Amino acid sequence: MLVVIILVACYYLNAPRQDREQARSYTETVTSTNGRKISFEMAAIASGTFVMGSPKSEPGSKNDERPQHEVQVEPFYLCTTETTIELFLVYYQETTSTITEVTGDEQNSDDIDAITGPTPVYGDMTMGYPDKHPAMGMTWHNAKTFCEWLSKKTGRTYRLPTEAEWEYACRAGGGDIFCCGNDPNQLVDFAWYEADADGETHEVAQKKPNTWGLYDMPGNVREWVEDFYDPQGYSGDSGKGATVDSPKPADGKVHVARGGDFDSSAEELRSAARAFEEEWWRFGDPQIPKSRWWLPQMDCIGFRVARSIDSDSKIVKEQKHARK
Repeated sequence: MLVVIILVACYYLNAPRQDREQARSYTETVTSTNGRKISFEMAAIASGTFVMGSPKSEPGSKNDERPQHEVQVEPFYLCTTETTIELFLVYYQETTSTITEVTGDEQNSDDIDAITGPTPVYGDMTMGYPDKHPAMGMTWHNAKTFCEWLSKKTGRTYRLPTEAEWEYACRAGGGDIFCCGNDPNQLVDFAWYEADADGETHEVAQKKPNTWGLYDMPGNVREWVEDFYDPQGYSGDSGKGATVDSPKPADGKVHVARGGDFDSSAEELRSAARAFEEEWWRFGDPQIPKSRWWLPQMDCIGFRVARSIDSDSKIVKEQKHARK
């Protein structure tokens, strides 16, 4: 037994540095062009298989959450909080385009790494909320562009989580209705929603996290995920056993938003509950055509960032550079 322990210890100590680093959560720090530093925490989420969706017997279950099916999720990182106004403002200030709304490639810089960000927001991007509240009112396209900007700033590839990753992380290894069990009365300890939010968002990470250290997975603001929405999207995985996670379907018109918001009922905060962009989300935009960047007055939609554990990480690049 002693020999086995020694061998395992030797393997770990001699393993590539990136293999050990990737197993840990970490703090990311972004430095703005004026020198301001903003940090956020990225939790390492272990790989696993879980049952996605809900049974008909679950109170509030809807047809687009069925059939239940097993999904295999690869290890990844997920931000412990929703993206804050503080960080989103840095992105906005560094990338805002004065170009009028266009459809197509807005990047007209000779710098291939340049990020052309959103056009000026119609109204106040913060909607009067303080810096530590979740950023809100951005379209899915805007959230995706933020991830591109963040990747360029940090040297790590950030993205939106897939719908399966989001639900897997919300459930935190469990199969209960909510992130905190099956009793909706426990939600007040974990989520800002219609019972306790007073009709507005709140500073991130003020409630209890789930068992994987993730805050505000249900409630506060809905969160954009990578996937297009399809009410029949789960049917293709039925009866296949555990399928490897990937965004589904391959294309569509609107995207999925998960988690419910400050004005949601308990049923909308279920781990399996799905939402998607609806036409009324753009009613606050007087422009014709509607902006591809903003959902004015929509203070109930935001996002959090994810990152794959793969060979393009900053850690791996640093390790390769050190070997040269």
